[in-house]
Amino acid sequence: MAVDIVYETHATTTDNEAGLATGWRPGQLSEQGRREARELGERRRDDGLHVVFCSDLARAVETVELAFPLRELPVHRDTRLRECDYGDLTGRPVAELAPLRVGYLDEPFPGGQSYRQVVEQTRGFLRDLAAAWDGFRVLIVAHSANRWALDHLLHGVPLAELVAAPFDWRPGWTYRLPSGWGTDRPTPARRQPGRPAPEGG
Repeated sequence: MAVDIVYETHATTTDNEAGLATGWRPGQLSEQGRREARELGERRRDDGLHVVFCSDLARAVETVELAFPLRELPVHRDTRLRECDYGDLTGRPVAELAPLRVGYLDEPFPGGQSYRQVVEQTRGFLRDLAAAWDGFRVLIVAHSANRWALDHLLHGVPLAELVAAPFDWRPGWTYRLPSGWGTDRPTPARRQPGRPAPEGG
């Protein structure tokens, strides 16, 4: 068994359109972003999903609420799915911040966190996901740094390579999370649809 993960980034925000790095600020979807969120819902409506996990930051929450307005699926917000905290550089132009990212793989942004810390938060989330949702298909709606963490943890892509690459949007990415991932042995217990993961739900 395994967890089938469908990953989508939150829809376009007013900060995205202005070229600003939002970090841990809530963020707000633009008109284009609201259209994209509804398109996400249409794209995934018959995709065999059992549950949605999303970042607790407002732009991800708004994306999910617009995508699934009738609450067809259980939705769980998780702080471990937040974007990297840029600290003192929050709100700065992305063009200014992007070349600096590789310098903060292990060293935190001033007043913020490192990309390695995002990876470790994602590792904890995935460990809980593997234990609680083995055999199910889940949707995760979060941010760029979380996708980099998934590519690093599940596909073995070097973190420095991911952080240095330009943003590459597409309508979703898929991952397979093996049973018992992150533990010494597989976890046989399965959680039924509609029940949150053990932590952070």
